[in-house]
Amino acid sequence: MEQPEGWTWQDRAEGSIRRGTALDPNVERVDGIRAFPTAYLPERLLITHDDDNGAYDREVKTLHEAAASFGWQLILDEPAQRRGLTAEIPWFVRARLTTPDDAGSGESPVAPDAWRVLQRARRISRSPMPRTSLEHVLSIDPVGLNPFTRTNPFTRTNPFTRTNPVGAGGAAGSEDYLQPGRGARQPVSWLGPAPLRGPAPRKGRRTVVAVLDTGCGVHEWLPDDIVTKHVDVDGVPVGLTDDADPERYPDLYGQLDGEIDAVAGHGTFIAGVIRQAAPDADILSIRIAGALGVVDESTFLDTLAQVVELLRRHRENPRTGHPIDVLNLSLGYYHETPTDGLFSLTLNALLTRARELGCVVVCSAGNDAIDRPSFPASLWAWPGADNGIPRDDDAPLVSVGALNPSSCSVALFSNVGPWVRVYAPGAAVVSTSPAFVGGEQASSRADFAGLSRETLDPDDYRGGFAVWSGTSFAAPYVAGRIAAQLGAVPLSGVKTSTAAEVVKKVLEGLPTPVVQG
Repeated sequence: MEQPEGWTWQDRAEGSIRRGTALDPNVERVDGIRAFPTAYLPERLLITHDDDNGAYDREVKTLHEAAASFGWQLILDEPAQRRGLTAEIPWFVRARLTTPDDAGSGESPVAPDAWRVLQRARRISRSPMPRTSLEHVLSIDPVGLNPFTRTNPFTRTNPFTRTNPVGAGGAAGSEDYLQPGRGARQPVSWLGPAPLRGPAPRKGRRTVVAVLDTGCGVHEWLPDDIVTKHVDVDGVPVGLTDDADPERYPDLYGQLDGEIDAVAGHGTFIAGVIRQAAPDADILSIRIAGALGVVDESTFLDTLAQVVELLRRHRENPRTGHPIDVLNLSLGYYHETPTDGLFSLTLNALLTRARELGCVVVCSAGNDAIDRPSFPASLWAWPGADNGIPRDDDAPLVSVGALNPSSCSVALFSNVGPWVRVYAPGAAVVSTSPAFVGGEQASSRADFAGLSRETLDPDDYRGGFAVWSGTSFAAPYVAGRIAAQLGAVPLSGVKTSTAAEVVKKVLEGLPTPVVQG
């Protein structure tokens, strides 16, 4: 299978290393703070840098004291420049925990743990330390990558075989969607015409949907005049630009197992959904994740801040920045302290700023079949919310769960709850795929009269289309519907009131699942 030039076993081994560790809420408990499991990077903390420098400095001082009590050192990775971001764009500072070369005072010079430091700092300061948070690991996950049901959250527990294969015994529960023909990714034939794109508007411009995902591959539906794949802020590229591109190379990791990587082609599939729902819209595709579908929170926040800066610049002067009217985020994580404003403030501040600028934010709800609020999907004032987020008149944040093809029922894998604003088609969706060819082969072959004759090859996507399932694909459907309803927009973008009206109209027109009563 095709690999990047010069790609070696060292690259595959390094890239396959699991990101993050599971948080144990029983470690370093603090009265009044109830924590839940999540995945995080144990050697890092993120500190929101706001206008209150005195409070920021006090938190940093307390973190240094807490780290020293364990024999660890706290090093702030403050960038020399904020990648051209203005002061009004929320920002954060990475803090790294290290072990000194020589054991000194403190409890232990063993491997640092950011959770213990944060909890110790809360105990020292007798406050929640609102600016400081763990660095979480986000997941771009179609059905089957549940970070809480596997002992290793982001890959198989046994790298050489499936720990619980979906085999001849039949699937049960949400695993039904993993079977080819019932929702899992598989090739499919598209028989209709391509989405019909109208002429450029005489007044205003086309609506722009930005997608932060795995990028976008080559497909006839997604030419360069529709999809922008490279953008920068003052010469600094936005997103990942390395060769490990899961939209070009389908099997970068996995011990040469012959299987296409879990999220290879994910961004192309999303772009195709948007093309179907909003043929006249333009797409800004930004790659933030690799083929394993995991993203460090700081990488996500860094890229999101640049995207919001592009939006802000364009709103200030339409000849600068880049227009963005709808932002699609088919990714997420679970926060260990999701209530009362103890969650990561930078993410909420960035999305709020985007919404203040008239950009509608659409987020997937997650595919773990639970009602636990996920982030960023739950970052809005939902009914009964305990997150401390006030209601506002900005462009909305829309969290999207998945419906089955009948549109009468919610897909069993979909997360649910009052924080899920709407449900949309997300099971057995048909959309675009790069022309990947994987290691799995047709089960039977019988050539005759010079013709190659065989059964369906489950890993041959050279036809350019696939069936896939996930709230990852319900979200861009809604994002596309919103973009289509916006139609031609003013050069500088839409008003927040207009965005809210359009979203309300779109949501009212979506299918409503049957409610049992």
